[in-house]
This record gives sequence, C-alpha cells and structure tokens, in this order.
Amino acid sequence: MGEWSALAISQGVRDGELKAVEIAEETLSRIETNDPLLHAFLHVSPELALKRAAELDERIAKGEDPGRLSGVPVALKDNLCTRDMPTTAASAILDGWIPPYDATVVSRLKESGAVIIGKTNMDEFAMGSSTENSAFGATRNPHDPARVPGGSSGGSAVAVAASLVPLALGSDTGGSIRQPAALCGVVGMKPTYGMVSRYGLIAFASSLDQIGPFAATVADAAVLLEVIAGHDGYDSTSLDRQPPSLLDQLDRGVDGLKVGVVSELLEGADPAVAVQVRLAAETLANAGALVEDTSIPVLTYSLPAYYLLAPAEASSNLARYDGVRYGLRVDAPDVESMNSRTREKGFGAEVKRRIMLGTYALSAGYYDAFYLQAQKVRTLVINGFSAAYESYDLLLSPTSPTTAFPLGSRLADPLSMYLSDICTIPSNLAGHPAMSIPFGTDDDGLPVGVQLMAPALGEAVMVRAAAVLEAAESHLSGQQRRDEDEQ
Repeated sequence: MGEWSALAISQGVRDGELKAVEIAEETLSRIETNDPLLHAFLHVSPELALKRAAELDERIAKGEDPGRLSGVPVALKDNLCTRDMPTTAASAILDGWIPPYDATVVSRLKESGAVIIGKTNMDEFAMGSSTENSAFGATRNPHDPARVPGGSSGGSAVAVAASLVPLALGSDTGGSIRQPAALCGVVGMKPTYGMVSRYGLIAFASSLDQIGPFAATVADAAVLLEVIAGHDGYDSTSLDRQPPSLLDQLDRGVDGLKVGVVSELLEGADPAVAVQVRLAAETLANAGALVEDTSIPVLTYSLPAYYLLAPAEASSNLARYDGVRYGLRVDAPDVESMNSRTREKGFGAEVKRRIMLGTYALSAGYYDAFYLQAQKVRTLVINGFSAAYESYDLLLSPTSPTTAFPLGSRLADPLSMYLSDICTIPSNLAGHPAMSIPFGTDDDGLPVGVQLMAPALGEAVMVRAAAVLEAAESHLSGQQRRDEDEQ
C-alpha cells in the first residue's frame, strides 16, 4: 500500500493515485489480524468507515479536495464523543452509550477528510498509567505483549505503534498521551491548554485535560494538531487565536536555541532511560543548540499536588453519572439507593479511589489543608517554569522514568503506578505544551521516549527540536540494525 504515513496517504488520495476505500480496507484488515492480541480497540465500525471512504473517492473523482487528511484512517480515544458510534470512556457505567453529538475535534477531523475507524481502549475515565483499568480488559504493548502500553491513552498509542492506523487522538491530564507514546515508541503531543477544544471530551479534570495527537512521525503529529487546533465557541477555555503553523517549522533546525536538561526529572530514572536523555541532549548540542543542565526544584512537589487537584475535579465531574440522565441504572427502592448502587456497580476500583480522594480533599475542614495548598503549589510550578524559560527556549527530560513494565506488576501498588507520570505531570499543572519523541531502546529492546517541554504556545519551537531528534534516532536505529546484522 506504499508508505503508511498520514501525509503520504492524504497526498496519494488527493492526487487520485490511492483510493480511500482501499486504504480503509487495508486498515480494517490490519485491525482484524492484529488487534485480537493487542486489544487496542473497543469499537470498530467497518460499515461507517467504508461508506465514508467511498464518499471521499466520489468527491475526488468530481475534482473536489476533501481536505488535508483525505482518506487518512484515524482512531479516537473512547472518551471523545461520537454521534455515530459508542462512547464509553472504558467504563461499565457508560457501556453502549451513543452521544447525540460529535466532539469538536471529531467534527474537524471529518471536515478535513479523515476516516474515523473506531474507538480505542483506555484506563477508565482516563484514570491510570497502564490501560489496565478498563472495564473491558487490558491493552498490550506491541513490542512485548506481556507488558503494558502505558496509559491512559494506551489503545491509541498501540493503534499507531502497531501500524493499525497512521494517526490517533488521545487526551492528556497528567501524561496520558506522552507516557504511552514513550512506552510504545511513537510520537505523542500535549498542546498548550486551550489550543484544542475540549468540547465533547468526557471530563476527568477540566483544568488539566487536553486533547492531542499520536503519530509515527513528527510531521504526521504536526499536521494532525494543525487540523484539530483553533478557537471553539463551545469551549469557554478555548484560546481565541489562529491554529499554529507547524509543518513549515520542521526543517528549521535548532541552531542557536537554548535547551535545559531538567535535573529533578532525571532523578530516579532507569539508567537506560537516563542514557538516552543524555544522548538526546548531545544530539541537540551537535545540531547547534546550547544545551546545559538546569534545576527547577519545585517540580518535585508536582506529583502530590496533582493527586489532590485532579481527583478533586474528578469527584465533581463524575457526579453526573447518577443513574438518572444516561448510562447504567441499577434499580432500587429509592433514588438515593439507586444512585449508590449504580455508582458501586458502574465504576471501577481506581475511579472509586480517586473520587474518594477528591471528595476528602474538598470536604469541610480539609479544603484549606489539602486542595488550597495544592493550588498554591500549582502556582509555584508555573512560576518555576516561567523562571526557567527566561533562560531556555526548551526543556528536556525523560518522558517516563522507566520503559514498559509487565502487565499486573503495579496494580496492587497505586503509588508506584502514579510515579509513572512524575515527569509529565508538571506541564499539565502549568498548561504548557510538551511532547514525547522515541529515542532509542533499553537493553531489552523496549522503546525509550524523551520529552521536550516548551512555554505556552511554544509548539513551533518544540517541533523543530523534535524533528532533529527524530532524524538522529532514525540514523541510530539504522546503524544498530546494521551492527546486529553484521554480528
């Protein structure tokens, strides 16, 4: 089928050299063959995809241009509302629910000519770091099916990493795009808060959630972000500004940029991960950037602050699942009992844990001690980043302190699971953009991701550095394969 990239597919379809129907058929075949083991998808809609692809081919035959993603198959994390297929957030409480509307990002994908293939598995209501907290079963890492893919957007990461689709969307509240991107060896990007509309995203923590792209290449991630970004009147937190121009930045290089390697985020990282971060720093320096170590001490408080703020917002957002308006309903003699039984049966253990944490943090007598203190720490994190960006254009760190860990190995230890997001949470607290780029492997051949962070609206500079790292990683991987062949 030729090059399996979004840009190549779209160009081929628009030029008439490829047929959108054939691309859709190939995608569905890949999913049918490979997904029974991986379980990246919760719902696939062959009929809708093939109908959509046929309509695109007809439009192109008439001389029309359907858009920048013409014929490109895209997978959606199952917390993005879709009016023509189920949206469950991987929770039993929403099993089978079909929304009456599309999320704004879904509408923009359709307007760009994309073909929505299906909905991907995730940690329930985006609460987790391994995609094991799904009510519908765990997703497996394509590099080693005995290991997790990361989370909470693990299904989307796997769908791209296993070449089931060229593009996917996820959501990132504390690292839920970047961490699975790192563990699966793909590109994952969290945009500046407000750059992408959250309308139609099932909320976890509204001041932290952001939708962003997964792709096999930086260029594909860039074009997907360009398509979904931009102001939306349906989202009160949406930034009223033009979408970023990213594709034209990829060849600009990093000559003259200043990059700080954040020492606090390197602490505790596996040696194999730390080595790759240092190699990435060296790569940027060799490409002309000024690279040096820097310290942002307040980032060490990000994790505890996040695990007060995010559950507090979740306890409020998830109050709507009450057995009355939509979703699961467990009948009982009175409304209070019905509500209680519905939530008991419908929510999984991790969701219940976070609701209780959040409700406690917001309760009378504890609000000032916990929630208010966490908000103050959030302000300190923002100030810490602001100070760092006075000296640096970009910051560099691991994306995850480890590579993919075995399935089931952290389920009994929530703290060790939460530590998976220790490098990614700070950017969510600040509302700043960040992305994970595959960069080498550990001794077991598992992917390592390095994280680039930028100040608010700094996506253009961030993708310049990402493109440099991607080119170097491709060269290193090719050299490694040649060395292995010689042995």
